[in-house]
Amino acid sequence: MDDENYDRILNKISRSSGLDKEEIDRRIEAKRGKLSGLISKDGAAQIIASELGISFDNERLKINELLPSMRKVNFLGKVINVSPVRTFTTKKGDPGKVVNLTLADETSNIKVVLWDINHIEMVEKNKINEGVTLEIINGSMRGNEVHLGSFSDLKISKDNLKDVKTEKIIKEKSISDLKVSDSAEVRAFIVQVFDPRFFYVCPECKKKVVQEGDGFVCAEHGKVIPEKRALINLVLDDGTESIRSVLFGDVLSKLGFDDLDNLDKVSIQKQELLGKEMIFFGDARTNKFFNNKELIVNDVQEINIDEIIADLEKN
Repeated sequence: MDDENYDRILNKISRSSGLDKEEIDRRIEAKRGKLSGLISKDGAAQIIASELGISFDNERLKINELLPSMRKVNFLGKVINVSPVRTFTTKKGDPGKVVNLTLADETSNIKVVLWDINHIEMVEKNKINEGVTLEIINGSMRGNEVHLGSFSDLKISKDNLKDVKTEKIIKEKSISDLKVSDSAEVRAFIVQVFDPRFFYVCPECKKKVVQEGDGFVCAEHGKVIPEKRALINLVLDDGTESIRSVLFGDVLSKLGFDDLDNLDKVSIQKQELLGKEMIFFGDARTNKFFNNKELIVNDVQEINIDEIIADLEKN
């Protein structure tokens, strides 16, 4: 939890309990100490709130007040993005659907995942589209996403939210503090570089294609002439922890990889990157194969020493 969010939660608990913020903060740290630091600050804050008889379950919150450990959340948000409806097959072989929305208010924005067929039908019938304000009731936090199931409610609101935060919210974080679904800026050293891996995608939908015989087949567009793509895995370390990271496309060229088919050149570039410190921008997710956290990097920047010195002098 960042300092601004934490202070906001302290204020909420303080107003409801009558205790001053310093006392609440002391209790939160004591709770974390009792649990050997195995619980986050926001998790400990919710335990303390519960012990004081305070519940946020029925309170309408702002988006930047939503915490990863909350089981029931209520808030308003304007739809700023609607993804296509995706179909899937469950482990039991049953068909299913899912839709991702991005909702925003004046404080922040957040991904909302719809699983209930009635909510998804509202998207399919174009009742939910960009610009519509939605009221979310009994949503469940999973990491930094809100998930709506059959016990959740979704209503179109007449409220007109203005000046909402449409830009992607990226926070500077240490690797040890990264949570799945975080969009973060990480300053870290490259400690391992793997060989490039190549794959093929459909030229229309850019989804991965399957090789059949001498050709390639896209699940949506049939036989296609595919586009060749590459990815490289890095291991990043910032002193707090290390994380496996994945880089695609234009990001690779920013690291100097401009001819990935030339293995001799790639080998030299890999060695030159080892031990280099850079700033990485990306999204944390769970790697389903390894079942661990990884960072999908969508941009990298060189370290600007002059800017760092200027920031230190300001503080």
